[in-house]
Amino acid sequence: MRYLWLILTMALFSCTTDSYDKGEGKYSLMQADFCELAVNGEKQGVSFQTDEGESYLLKTPITTKWIETADTTYRAILYFNKVGDATAEAMAAGAVVTLHPIEHWRFKDEMQDPIGYESGWLSKNGKYLNLGLLMKTGRIDDEELPHSIGLAQDTVYTYDNGRSAAYYRLLHSQNGIPEYYTNRRYVSILLPQQCPDTIHFSMQTHEGLIDRTFITR
Repeated sequence: MRYLWLILTMALFSCTTDSYDKGEGKYSLMQADFCELAVNGEKQGVSFQTDEGESYLLKTPITTKWIETADTTYRAILYFNKVGDATAEAMAAGAVVTLHPIEHWRFKDEMQDPIGYESGWLSKNGKYLNLGLLMKTGRIDDEELPHSIGLAQDTVYTYDNGRSAAYYRLLHSQNGIPEYYTNRRYVSILLPQQCPDTIHFSMQTHEGLIDRTFITR
């Protein structure tokens, strides 16, 4: 069931090509936030809502190679300047792969090739568990190949006191990619609407198995 795996590439696609300016240039007040980017019928990002719950219209719609579907919402990290109370100017945008917990038995393969773990945190709006991953990568015949990742849900417990806990496990296939250098890549886990009170997250790293616990409420 390969459709349960997501392809993870390394690129951060920019919607501008200007270099960084020091001082009081247009980049000096730039901020970066994880967000949900709304896309119109012409495959342009036109507005976004940050994980802090702030909503902005984009002064100029943006287009990137990874926006492939019209009239939808993408998970993204957006670099922007505020130009008004509810208006922003986008400087760059990167896609954030979004995983959904799926029962482990639905995966034909449960590859757990090691991957670097840098950080994990719950979004302020409670919708996502965000991960900072360190991925070994390289090029073959001058082509950078993608990794594959998935999220297995091993079990969900409901205790006598009414609280619940879910056990998630990151799946990762290196796909034979050389491990020449390390790239940071952000991934978001979209949490269920009936979110467990506690999430136990595990993954294989180059230093061994790690487990992290996140309290959602």
